[in-house]
Amino acid sequence: MEKLNQYFPQTRPHPGETLAEKLEEMEMGPKEFALRTGKPDKTIIAVLKGESSITPDMAIQFENVTKITATFWMNHQRSYDEFIAREKRKVAIEESISWARQFPLSDMIKKAWLPQVNTIQEKTMEMLAFFGFSTHRAWEEYYFNQQLKVAFRLSLAQTKEPYAISAWLRKGELQAAELQANEYSEKKFKEALPKIKAIMAKQPEGFFNQLQSICLEAGVKVVHTPCIQKAPISGSTRWLKDTPLIQLTGRYKRNDSFWFTFFHEAGHILLHGKKDIFLENLDYTDKDIAKEKEADEFACKWTLSKVEEEEVLASASLNEKNIRKFAQQFNTHPAIIIGRLQHKKIIPYTLGKEYFEPVNFELE
Repeated sequence: MEKLNQYFPQTRPHPGETLAEKLEEMEMGPKEFALRTGKPDKTIIAVLKGESSITPDMAIQFENVTKITATFWMNHQRSYDEFIAREKRKVAIEESISWARQFPLSDMIKKAWLPQVNTIQEKTMEMLAFFGFSTHRAWEEYYFNQQLKVAFRLSLAQTKEPYAISAWLRKGELQAAELQANEYSEKKFKEALPKIKAIMAKQPEGFFNQLQSICLEAGVKVVHTPCIQKAPISGSTRWLKDTPLIQLTGRYKRNDSFWFTFFHEAGHILLHGKKDIFLENLDYTDKDIAKEKEADEFACKWTLSKVEEEEVLASASLNEKNIRKFAQQFNTHPAIIIGRLQHKKIIPYTLGKEYFEPVNFELE
């Protein structure tokens, strides 16, 4: 992306104007100049009118006749071409402004997803650079029309907030690109799940870094991407070529919600292959309800299975002491049990609320 503080001239004449001035100085007409350079009359006239460019071959011929170096003519042409390209770019930026305004720009700048810039033109340029597109039309082809289905198989056109959602997804891609993962191994990922469950049960400081490291060993990238305005997502799963990516927000700021979402996304990886993109807590036209239910069941199995839940419910007393005992017995966290029972309205929301721990994604 071009630097915003560079100076570019407001105008830049076509080299044909300079050639016309030189021919006038030499008292030479276009036809004679064409003859001396061995070029057709129409070619020279087109250059003089600014309708054609000076090629390297022409620059060499011009040097012999005008005694002005070929380097001068080529630099002149290059400067003019760059000027025209930048003028076209300005038009493209202006055409993309209304597109850029659809995004939560202030929130993205606040979160340092975009640099701090002032004008809407600069913000538009930064948005295009953020996505890696030259125009907003290219963005629409990718996210709305799925022109590259190999890379992005979900059309966001029918979602309520396609712009914010695409920005959140893109940030996850950029974060994933900074991680080095082993080649994905389904066997290793399955073997990693008990280790991850043990981390869930203890909820140690720096748990996310441990989770991320274990998953990278199995070839799975896990990133934390905070929620942005208008994108109420808890998590997402998709494949970046041959590497699965789990993208989590920690939206509800509670460990029980976070871990259920993680295992839900892990279920998508192990159960549903590479073809789909899954966005949790979001309704969209391509959503496969059956697959979502399967992922929920997978998450239940790894956080608190139905058999384990039934054993808890069969207990004579659902007090905090018994809940702690069951959590230790099932190698889960008390918040998982409490959250499940509260969600099913079996116990009051006042019971055991001190067991819910805020999720912290950085090492202490």
